[in-house]
Amino acid sequence: MIRLRAAMAVLVVGILAGCTSQSSAPQKPQPKPAEFVSGRSAFQKLYVAAHGWARDAQPFRLESQITPDCKGQDGKSAVWRASFASPIGRSVKPYVWSGTDVPDAPARGVSFGTEDTYNPGNASTQVFDIAFLKVDSDEALKVAQEHGGEKLLQKEADTPIFFGLDWSGPTAELIWHVYYGNSRNDAKLEVDVNASTGEFIRAVK
Repeated sequence: MIRLRAAMAVLVVGILAGCTSQSSAPQKPQPKPAEFVSGRSAFQKLYVAAHGWARDAQPFRLESQITPDCKGQDGKSAVWRASFASPIGRSVKPYVWSGTDVPDAPARGVSFGTEDTYNPGNASTQVFDIAFLKVDSDEALKVAQEHGGEKLLQKEADTPIFFGLDWSGPTAELIWHVYYGNSRNDAKLEVDVNASTGEFIRAVK
């Protein structure tokens, strides 16, 4: 009986020791999955950050970035960049949101770039009221698909899509530019959509 108890005690100690050694073994960290968001979602994060810099910060540009893990074909992106101006401070500052760890992508979260001088007379930096931004990038993509985008992707399914948002002074409207290609300059198709109403404006090939 004494021998049996001793054997059982040794067995229990062995099991406990095995559990302890397994639980103390270093666990390899699992890579965090990439996050893909629409333009409005990213813009809200960037807008809050910009107002930490300047209370009167107003946006004048929002753009997505094509990454190896996100080609923009669902109207979302892993990286969004926005530029803001402070009329009072006469300065501009770029902000970026990233949700990926792929090479060449900014670090995850919100970061900012170098502050520069703001010229309110510059047509390329016309600020806009965020109240005009009612249509999201994925909704703009649906409109673009109906005006040439779907036909283009049927021929070239791997064509990346990126988005630009800015204010048009001549027409006094906020516009989503949906580009089918790697950049503005080599885009095979550009479809412009009113960011307030969702109405199709034009398509440029």
